[in-house]
Amino acid sequence: MSNAAKVSEFLNKAKVFYFLTTDGNQPKGRPFSFSMLEGDKIYFGTGTFKKCYAQLVANPQVEVLAVAGGEFMRYDGTVKFVKDDALMDKVREAMPQIMDMYDKNGWEMGLFYLENGHAEIRGMMDLKEEFDV
Repeated sequence: MSNAAKVSEFLNKAKVFYFLTTDGNQPKGRPFSFSMLEGDKIYFGTGTFKKCYAQLVANPQVEVLAVAGGEFMRYDGTVKFVKDDALMDKVREAMPQIMDMYDKNGWEMGLFYLENGHAEIRGMMDLKEEFDV
């Protein structure tokens, strides 16, 4: 299993995970539930009209925090935005209700993955696994 697949599997087990950004010098976190493994990249998305998107543009250094069972995962890296119609078609298949709402309101989904990623999977008191993604 690839390292990207390990991260994706953990995110899927967690179902909801927390995406951490900054707004100036203030940390900001919010729940996400969409991720999509395609090739060796894990894609995420947020509306280009949202504060989260502006924070990602201003400071693309982020961390994802996910909890599943008695373990948690930290996954950090640098946001790389992509515009790819084929990938957006897959997003539409994965989240039809959300993408319908975006279409009806004229909103755009900002699709991205993390470059130079690093992940740690931990128990409460120990490091289980650490790797680059």
